[in-house]
Amino acid sequence: MTEELTTCDLVCPSPSGEPEETSDPEKIRGLYSEQPIFSLLSDSGGRQAGDTAMSSSSRCAATSPTAATSDTESGIFSGKRDLCSEHESELDWFCGTEQKLICSQCSTVGSCHGHAVTPLATRVTTVRNQLVDVCEKMQLQALRIERFIDQTLTAKEQKLQAAASRAREHVLAQVSAVREALEEEEQRLLEEVQREEERVEQCLLTQRAHWSQALNNLSQTRSRLVHTLTHTPDAQLVTNVQDIAERVEEAEGVGEPCDTDQLNLNSGCNDSKLLRGLWATAVLLGPKAYGSSHLKFDEKTVSPLLSLSDDFCTLTFLHKKARQSPPYNPARFDCWPNALGSLSMSSGTHSWVVDVGHSGAFKVGVCYASLERKGSGNEARLGYNNHSWVLSHYDGDYSFCHAGKRVPLHVVKRPQRIGLLLDLPSQTLLFYELDSNTVLYSVTQHFSAPLLPACAVANRSITILH
Repeated sequence: MTEELTTCDLVCPSPSGEPEETSDPEKIRGLYSEQPIFSLLSDSGGRQAGDTAMSSSSRCAATSPTAATSDTESGIFSGKRDLCSEHESELDWFCGTEQKLICSQCSTVGSCHGHAVTPLATRVTTVRNQLVDVCEKMQLQALRIERFIDQTLTAKEQKLQAAASRAREHVLAQVSAVREALEEEEQRLLEEVQREEERVEQCLLTQRAHWSQALNNLSQTRSRLVHTLTHTPDAQLVTNVQDIAERVEEAEGVGEPCDTDQLNLNSGCNDSKLLRGLWATAVLLGPKAYGSSHLKFDEKTVSPLLSLSDDFCTLTFLHKKARQSPPYNPARFDCWPNALGSLSMSSGTHSWVVDVGHSGAFKVGVCYASLERKGSGNEARLGYNNHSWVLSHYDGDYSFCHAGKRVPLHVVKRPQRIGLLLDLPSQTLLFYELDSNTVLYSVTQHFSAPLLPACAVANRSITILH
């Protein structure tokens, strides 16, 4: 015996009998639920059995050709069915507790007594209607995805292209402005150097002409005096004393040549605040920012007033109770809270960055390796001798210190990271504030010996950054 399977449309007809337009946005929002799609297939989905049965009946009434409740019309294949192995009865019930088919006796006197059971036809109708709900939600989700692709992603792509175009234009405009400023500054500086060179060259020519003439006059006078000395008879030599005195006075009037600054190229002729700032920015924030990764503090120089981190990059000021007596080392500072870097610098350009944001009292700079290490005098105090150059911060004041002289610095915002740039070809030491891209101070000095990074800490800690 065979029966035809009655199928249901996935779109429920409207009361008027015409299909609803599920693509309508308002109706889509009405059908859409925040409940996950596949949670509808569980019995605990939030619908009561009575509501499920009611919705199932009404759905079948709306979607089936007839409203009959036979197994065939509810969608169940009515071919030869399995029988209950215990009661030899037809499996026409469904046990929700154990999720299996049972017979009517199993639900009353059998193993599923007291369980949540449902007639098989009702369960099948419920599952089919739930599948219809799932398919409807999938259809709505597909519509939302299509709308997202067609509208949102397309609009985003257009905005992306416009934003990227503006960003490129902004970069090109900035680079163009910097390039134009640099080209103008380059031209100005080259012209200034050229003018200074011509000035010094003219001075040299003048001096050369003057002293060449003086040399010629002196040579002639000397020759005449030598001739007088060697060829004049004694009697005549005695009577010609006045003439000889005049010639000697003429020779003495030539004077002594002396070197002056007028004969040297002015070292400030190529100085440019713009170029200096851009140069420091390029070195300290460019591809090789933060300098050498090998730069650390030299452990044997660290004062007993300080502790050194395990990575040799952080110095911390110690309170009296925490201080210990490290082994004696002639390189160690014994009174001032100083420490030196491990990198000796004698040529080229060097840069490094120190995090000073945690400290209220510190010094950062450079010194000669010959700096005194012992005692509490100024010879071992950074910035108070001819062997050290440091930027100092103490009690809220910033200054550049060298040879005991302080140059107060105007700092708008407390620096968190200070970059140091040592350019030995130009004999320039520069202190730079990275967060605001500001040159704090620069000094041109003739460094006569290799230099070492130098630091002092009297409050909390500072760190060499890599």
